[in-house]
Amino acid sequence: MIHPTLIKPRSIVVVGASNDITKPGGKILKNLIDGPFQGELYVVNIKETEVQGITSFPDPSALPEVDLAILAVAARFCPAIVELLANFKGTRSFIVLSAGFHEESEEGAILEREIVDSVEHVGGCLIGPNCIGVMTPWYSGVFTTPIPKLTSEGCDFISGSGATAVFIMESAIPKGLTFSSVFSVGNSAQIGVEDVLEYLDVSFDPTTSSRVKLLYIESVNKPDKLLKHATSLIKKGCRIAAIKAGSSDAGSRAASSHTGALASSDAAVDALFRKAGIVRCYGREELTTVASIFMHKELKGKRIAIITHAGGPAVMLTDALSHGGLEVPHITNPKAKELLELLYPGSSVANPVDFLATGTAAQLGHIIDYCDQYFDEIDAMAVIFGSPGLVEVYDVYRLLHEKMETCRKPIFPIQPSVINVKQEIEDFLSLGRITFPDEVVFGNALCRIANTPAPAGNEACPFTIDKEKIRSVIEASGEGYIEPVAIQALLDAAGIPRAGEAVVHSREEAVEAADKLGYPVVMKVVGPVHKSDVGGVVLNVKDAGQAAAAFDRMIGIRDTTGILIQPMLSGTELFTGAKYEPKFGHMILCGMGGIFIEVMKDVQAGLVPLTETEALQMIRALKSYKIFGGVRGQEGIDEVGFAGILMRLSALLETAPEIQEMDLNPLLAKGNRIIAVDARISLVKNRPE
Repeated sequence: MIHPTLIKPRSIVVVGASNDITKPGGKILKNLIDGPFQGELYVVNIKETEVQGITSFPDPSALPEVDLAILAVAARFCPAIVELLANFKGTRSFIVLSAGFHEESEEGAILEREIVDSVEHVGGCLIGPNCIGVMTPWYSGVFTTPIPKLTSEGCDFISGSGATAVFIMESAIPKGLTFSSVFSVGNSAQIGVEDVLEYLDVSFDPTTSSRVKLLYIESVNKPDKLLKHATSLIKKGCRIAAIKAGSSDAGSRAASSHTGALASSDAAVDALFRKAGIVRCYGREELTTVASIFMHKELKGKRIAIITHAGGPAVMLTDALSHGGLEVPHITNPKAKELLELLYPGSSVANPVDFLATGTAAQLGHIIDYCDQYFDEIDAMAVIFGSPGLVEVYDVYRLLHEKMETCRKPIFPIQPSVINVKQEIEDFLSLGRITFPDEVVFGNALCRIANTPAPAGNEACPFTIDKEKIRSVIEASGEGYIEPVAIQALLDAAGIPRAGEAVVHSREEAVEAADKLGYPVVMKVVGPVHKSDVGGVVLNVKDAGQAAAAFDRMIGIRDTTGILIQPMLSGTELFTGAKYEPKFGHMILCGMGGIFIEVMKDVQAGLVPLTETEALQMIRALKSYKIFGGVRGQEGIDEVGFAGILMRLSALLETAPEIQEMDLNPLLAKGNRIIAVDARISLVKNRPE
């Protein structure tokens, strides 16, 4: 856990401070001197008596007690210095800038472990090693630039990469985005991204704490902690956006099931972020644009008015919003005619509201007032205003500032003329405003926010399952893929509807089972992983003779241990399955079956435990979701019933965590009936964690 002295130290020592500000030890000292720090500042440099005007201690043992130590010396010297400061100088917070630890070698990993042991022995905290440092409103403890404006109204920013943190700040600052704190955790030897988020949650003060959190994550090491504290912060009124780098994944490596081939650690990250309510971003510009939107009044709806004096950007923004699920509704309000009379001839108030290149600040004010006060079909306004460089537009941007203060509805200022009206934009930013230079980047970011669900609740599962039966089946089964009779028992105990079936081992049994189930039937080999690839599936078996012939042929297929017989059912194919993902737990996937899963990979994922709200969100997020409502005369699909199966599957996985992979593929849906036709379950009983 973060120690208070990391956030607001009374004294700081820079070990390895330098007069050369091109070195980390020199630049971080300069940033501390130039910054807001008002406490005692010490330096350690064995070769200098004075560093940047501060008396130097040649030996850290001569230091007085000090709250925070920032180390900018070679890795091999760090363990001894940390041990001395922790045990004899009362130091409880450490920032180690130095590289050369576990990211480089086994020897470096040993040095890193020694540092962590010394820090934890005294109940302290460690940021790094191999990081750029920390910034809070009390001090600028980094060796890099830029140094953003640090205010409690800004963003809390946590990054797993120091260089990326710099680039993200460089993207943010020109937009007018400010920061409350910046944490670069480097190697995360003790404190990682999740631990800083925990601190921001536990220490959250509704009157003084920032309500916007930004994360750059290279590895989710503690998903449970991330989920817990992100959810908690969002429920307290915060908003969180994150980049998780490394979205390509070889997670389908050697997968033996459809679910295994479709699931990956990145799919688990997606599911985790949705469960927590985190807006996932995929680049620096997108992250800082989402953060900038967070800094405005919250959008309460999906209907946007685009107010513009330039047609092209309005068209591009309309496309971005429409493609992302937001609306640019046609304005037919009776007041629209009244507004049009206040504008120049040729203007349009249909939406986009175009008041022409010659439009004035006063006309823009009228448009905003009508959208805010009279047009109930509008939830927010995006105002696009640049300039061809003919006249100054200070009055327009000042009016925007005033309207953003007084209007009930959010106003998002898109100011694309970053050269022609550079000075006017700087004046706008000086008022504490934030600008959006690109309408499409803004539109995509707004859609990403709008499409991110609220954190999952704690809805109780409305179903009861036979946990005792499930445990008895699991305990009686070995590892690997289990027998059909065991699968049937698990599905029945979980209340997942399945087709009648029988596994037979002789021609006589095959005919008897087919007669009992009723023709036509389908016959499938038991044993081979990919049945259809080896001719192990026969459809529409209509009589005893066909059943006997099919059995005789298929029983000879390599690795076949029996023949599964089921009645031929019809309906729309659905798919669901589950996979255990290390650290994250079980992930459930769902989608349409057939071509939708095989070719289009149209699937959605959620983490166990799954609520009904989450299950329905997964279904409704499918690209093929319209099929559930019925298309081209085909009967629709019971989405609530499908959600119920997903929840029962979730309850089964909670009761039987040994399940490694599971496919229910296909399920056949017809009217209100959804039946599992084929299922495969693989167990791992001694899973390494």
